[in-house]
Parts: sequence; C-alpha cells; structure tokens
Amino acid sequence: MRAVTALHSAPRVDHYENFPVASWLCPPRLRPAVAAIYWFARTADDIADEGDAPPPKRLDDLAAYRADLHAAAAGRLVSDRWPRVFFPLARAMTEWRLPLPALQDLLSAFEQDVAKTRDGAGYADRAELLDYCRRSADPVGRLMLHLYGVDDAASIARSDAICTSLQLINFWQDVGQDLARGRRYLPEADCASHGVDPAAPGSAPALQRTALIREECEWARGLMLEGAPLVRRVPGRAGWELRGVVQGGLRILDRVEALGFDTFHHRPKLGPFDALVVATRMVRM
Repeated sequence: MRAVTALHSAPRVDHYENFPVASWLCPPRLRPAVAAIYWFARTADDIADEGDAPPPKRLDDLAAYRADLHAAAAGRLVSDRWPRVFFPLARAMTEWRLPLPALQDLLSAFEQDVAKTRDGAGYADRAELLDYCRRSADPVGRLMLHLYGVDDAASIARSDAICTSLQLINFWQDVGQDLARGRRYLPEADCASHGVDPAAPGSAPALQRTALIREECEWARGLMLEGAPLVRRVPGRAGWELRGVVQGGLRILDRVEALGFDTFHHRPKLGPFDALVVATRMVRM
C-alpha cells in the first residue's frame, strides 16, 4: 500500500516514498493539516504492512482505527492508542472540514490489502486494480485539492490520474519486493496476454516478464501525462510541489526503463543527478 506517496517528506520515512512530497514548498498554514493526513495514512499503512502480526490482528486493529476516525469526525473522545494521529486529525477535520469519505476510502484500501494478501489473491484486470487505486491513492490528491480550495471537476479528474499513476509506478518499481511479501498487483489479464503466470510471474521467460512491465509502465506514464496540466491549476508554491511529484514519478519510470524493465530483480533509485533532472523538468512544465 502506498497511499501516502504524495503527501509528506519531513521527517522522511524509509518505506516506499521515492517521490518528492510535501516539503517546505507547502504553505505554512497548511502544514499541520497535511501532516495530520500524512500520519493518519502512514500509521494505517504500518498497521496493514509492518511487523509480523497475522491478518486477523491487522484487520481488528484497522477496525479499531476506523472507530477512532469516526469518533474524531463526530467530535467524540478517541481511544489513547494513536494520540499522535487522531488528536491532530480531529483539529484538521474541524478547521478544514476534511471530507470523511476520502479518509474512509483510504482505510478500505488498507483493509483490502490485508485481505488480498491473506487470501493469496490478485487483481483480475485493470478495472479491478483501478478500483483499488480509487481508494488507495486518489483520496490523497482530493484531500490536497480540498485544502487548496480547488474543486472543479477537471482538476479532480487530473488529480485522480496523477495519484493513480503514482500508485501504479510504485507497484511497477516494487514488483519483486511485493511478490516476496505475498502482494500481487500485476493484472491477471495483462499477465495472460504476455504468457505470464499471474500466480508466479517471476517464473516466466525474461522477455515476457519485461514486456509486461514495459506495458504497465506505459500505462502509468500515460496517466501521469494526462494529469500533468493540473500543475498550472494549483496555486503558488503548491503548484511547484506538484510539479516535483509529477516529474519525480516520470523519472522513476525512466529509471525502470534503464533497468530493462526488470523490476522482478531490481528496484530503481533516484540520486543527486536525478534530482537535477527533475528540477530542470519542473521549470519547463
């Protein structure tokens, strides 16, 4: 689960964030709300992913987490299990009228990740995976647009495209790592079209595996380019922050290509030169 990719960078958490995320470019008045949303998503992600708790325990904890979310939204007392999360989040929900459905969608996706892993299940096709992204990634962008007061339909659609792309990019850069953890995000229909066994895609011949990842990366790149015009709609420094998110995602795709699309065995990394490339592309957008 990578719902928090495009939210926050300080302090940096070394989970999955390979993209520039809400830094000093975020207006100071919004930073507490952005941090509250970040820690809500990050903590839920850790409940779903980190440690060695069995799936039933993870799902029970996520249910308790959801109960605290509802309590915070209603102005009721929350439990003392996650004070770092729900006290700031309650303030942000009151001050900024954060939409509860977006936060609920994130939790739904975390719960789905646990259940899918427990059952050894994957995604039948792109439509099914996109439904997951709608809940795991798109709410993050919608929450950010809400904070910036951007609510027109075109901007929301572009935000969804960017966030879905970021989610997919994280999947395609982490294929090997995810498979080792029992996570299967490659759509079964796409695997079949390349002659790859969706239950064991790493066992396919190299040319078939890399052709599959190439196609998935092209899908993610197309979505990112579809959403990219949003950078000119989001005001001020936030627009520059978004430029970094978009170009960071595209740069990861460049790095996946440089690896020969073999993310079954390698994971791309961004270094200082990549930061320069991203900054240059940000200026040119």
